[in-house]
Amino acid sequence: MIHTIHELVWGTWLLALFLGIGIFYTLKSRFFQVRKLGYWWKNTIGSIREEEVEEGDVSKFQTACTALAATIGTGNIVGVATALTAGGPGAIFWMWVSAAIGMMTGYAETMLGIRYRYKDKKGAWVCGPMVYLEKGLKLPGIGMVYSFLCIMVSLGMGSMVQSNSISETMAYSFQIKPEMVGIILTGIVFLVIAGGISRIAVVSEQLIPLTAGFYIIFSLIIIMSCYDQIPAIFKSIFSDAFRIRAIVPGTAAYGISKSIQYGISRGVFSNEAGLGSMAVLHGAAENTTPYEQGMWAMFEVFFDTVIICTMTAFVILCMTGGDPAASGYDGAALTAYSFSVRLGSLGEYLVALAMLLFAFATIIAWYYLGRQAAGYLAERLKERGRLVIVQRILRGKVYTALYLCAVFTGCMAKLETVWEFSDIWNGLMALPNIFALIFLAKEVTFPEGKE
Repeated sequence: MIHTIHELVWGTWLLALFLGIGIFYTLKSRFFQVRKLGYWWKNTIGSIREEEVEEGDVSKFQTACTALAATIGTGNIVGVATALTAGGPGAIFWMWVSAAIGMMTGYAETMLGIRYRYKDKKGAWVCGPMVYLEKGLKLPGIGMVYSFLCIMVSLGMGSMVQSNSISETMAYSFQIKPEMVGIILTGIVFLVIAGGISRIAVVSEQLIPLTAGFYIIFSLIIIMSCYDQIPAIFKSIFSDAFRIRAIVPGTAAYGISKSIQYGISRGVFSNEAGLGSMAVLHGAAENTTPYEQGMWAMFEVFFDTVIICTMTAFVILCMTGGDPAASGYDGAALTAYSFSVRLGSLGEYLVALAMLLFAFATIIAWYYLGRQAAGYLAERLKERGRLVIVQRILRGKVYTALYLCAVFTGCMAKLETVWEFSDIWNGLMALPNIFALIFLAKEVTFPEGKE
């Protein structure tokens, strides 16, 4: 039953929606992501050294790292490997396509989030699709629906699925029992999230650049050791993505459909453009503008999918001779196998460590996402004088306790069903956000500064 619902939610229609909204904003911006590449690059990663931040404030770079923490995770290791085995090398091309247009989706949702954000009674920023659904479209009810879906995703995909990946990795690579992993991981997560967004941002700022940097360096070492294969790999990616025989009925047509399906769906799963999560995470940035945060969102999609996912894909294609399916491995095992071919046991441990740190970063970032959504929903229920018990559950320490329980449970459980169930919430979460992006399109504008 759950599998059937999952197939319905993540069917062709939802992928078409993701593609459609991305293409719409790409055309509306006149290909801003390409036309103004130098400009948005200079105003994001190129402006780090110039940024001045007062003590206690969350910087633009910290919010970017927190957003990357939520997106860089199992999708960059497991998702890429699955896309290659199921969709062939051509899936990587369609992953690039999803990233290119997803950059503008990320820009639009983040810009709207900053434009409509406000401070609550405690002086904390409230930001995200629920806010621009309420204040931009005057539809607080749909904003509440988005908040509920965001909470469900945080307790599933954001915590349980990620902690399960950590637990399985630690058990396989280091023979540590799930119970011990659960206790240690839950304790460390608590120490981080207890400090609120400031501590989450600081940890993300230290963790993401370091982990991603090492992952890129070791990936490049492997790729450059096979530099003679690179032209052939590019050729296989493009030829597999545009096979002429794919238009002929039969198995060939099935092959290209899988290439497109897995490339786009895994790209969306990896960078989350269209889900609205980046709009929530960028809300804490001080001394910024909607334009600046929108461009940071573009950079995050680019870095997550075009750089990190491509590194993983090229390592796999290089080490499997361009035919990942023939290796007999899939998912994280395929990535670990590919790294170990060239680096030996070091490669396997490298993938395990990357999985661990990326997943941990995702857990702490998604706590903030869920906490923001829970606070918003509790406040709206209070205004309506409804569901007092639910209000209390959503507030403060109770939600934190639920989240920590989800982290611990994820370490102990077999999550095949939970994964699909969480993915359903993930897909449904996109619908209110895409609805808002369609009807608030006039509010989305683009900077036209000189490069």
